Amino acid sequence: MAELIESIEDGVATLTFNRPERMNALSTPIMDGLLHGLPRLADDPAVRVVVLTGAGRAFCAGGDVKSMAEGREERSVAEDTARLRARMEVSRILHELPKPTIAMLNGPAAGAGLALALACDLRIAGASARLVTAFVNVGFSGDFGGSFFLTRLAGTAKARELYFTGRPVDAEEALSLGLVNRVVPDDRLREGTMELARSLAQGPQIALGLMKRNLNRAESGGLAELLDLEAANQVLTGRTEDHREAAKAFVEKRAPVFVGR
Repeated sequence: MAELIESIEDGVATLTFNRPERMNALSTPIMDGLLHGLPRLADDPAVRVVVLTGAGRAFCAGGDVKSMAEGREERSVAEDTARLRARMEVSRILHELPKPTIAMLNGPAAGAGLALALACDLRIAGASARLVTAFVNVGFSGDFGGSFFLTRLAGTAKARELYFTGRPVDAEEALSLGLVNRVVPDDRLREGTMELARSLAQGPQIALGLMKRNLNRAESGGLAELLDLEAANQVLTGRTEDHREAAKAFVEKRAPVFVGR
């Protein structure tokens, strides 16, 4: 059975980590599927939103610690570093994907699994979700951009606390820290997430993509640089068919129908 399951419905692509017996710990097939699948979905006009989730009772446990304990291939430090860095591109791809991305947290998200969730634009958590950096518990320093995303979402002090202690955060605390956008009952998680995803899929895709680019630039660029980008993108979206449709719908007091042009 595939370890990464892809489905597309109503403009929403759902990628499901499918190793429930290992709490969806990351594997080579999962990583290869993400590295090749995400760019393809970014270019697919039928896909307007991407959702990540896990099968069974976990979102993703991060690295497969059991496999690590069983031994690994002998490679040089340089080879191991290059191999890991290539896999870590998944976080950058998620962060820069020109379409909204949502992590549907159906259970624990740990280590690199947490980093992948934080790389998404939005996170919807079931009540039983747990977020944990976990690296300190296995003697690792952290990867997949988790320190970047956690610092920006929760602030420097809280990010350091959660990395240094490995303390788990439940769904309600994650909400209070700004690590998740919504917490819903477990039995309504899929329904609530897909309702949001379908709503975004019906939105103005060009505007959403450029809006995401603006927000990403706001994280690392200066104000003058951001103002230049906002001005260019605002003029560009103002010339789209979607903008003209939205303006017309506003005058006619009806909901706009966006076509992505």
